[in-house]
Amino acid sequence: MEISVVKSSGEDTGRKVTLADSVFGIEPNDHAIYLDVKSYLANQRQGTHKSKQRNEISGSSKKLKKQKGTGGARAGNIKNPLFRGGGRVFGPQPRDYSFKLNKKVKDLARKSALAYKAKDNAIAVLEDFSFEAPKTKEYLKLLSSLSLDTKKTLLVLPSSDKNIALSARNLQRAMVTTAENINTYDVMNADALIFVESSVEKVVNLLNKEQ
Repeated sequence: MEISVVKSSGEDTGRKVTLADSVFGIEPNDHAIYLDVKSYLANQRQGTHKSKQRNEISGSSKKLKKQKGTGGARAGNIKNPLFRGGGRVFGPQPRDYSFKLNKKVKDLARKSALAYKAKDNAIAVLEDFSFEAPKTKEYLKLLSSLSLDTKKTLLVLPSSDKNIALSARNLQRAMVTTAENINTYDVMNADALIFVESSVEKVVNLLNKEQ
């Protein structure tokens, strides 16, 4: 599959980039995408939720009333979970939600996500560019020239660029990543992908390298 390379102004450069079928032309695997997205979202969870159990509540441990003869249920102390202000039974405890996913499954998921975008013609290739200073207005102008200013976009750079990242940081629908850090969730969440010309080969090499 070939895609024309365009300038940051939106003009065609006359060059074309071939998107490798081994990455962008495979039959997408929906289950691999599901597992990778589930893993990504689980890894974002802090897992710091915590409620106090009976032994962690501040209060007297004195028995409230005698065991028998009151006509009511027996009660130990004020920390009883049945009383207001008592401990919580089986409450949430800190835990790690992350789980391991095999590298081959992750690679298959990323390939599948990219293949979906290629099928939907939701990929644009931009010639290499840079900003002299962080300018959100310049980044908006770039998106507008590609007619993507109203869509959620993911810009894939060959390597980190501070000025470009800062230029897009305040835009709600614009994300910037690098070829090495591209992930299934971000690809599927975006309406359109924008590859910088030199990042296409890096992504293909990354996903096609021997396991």
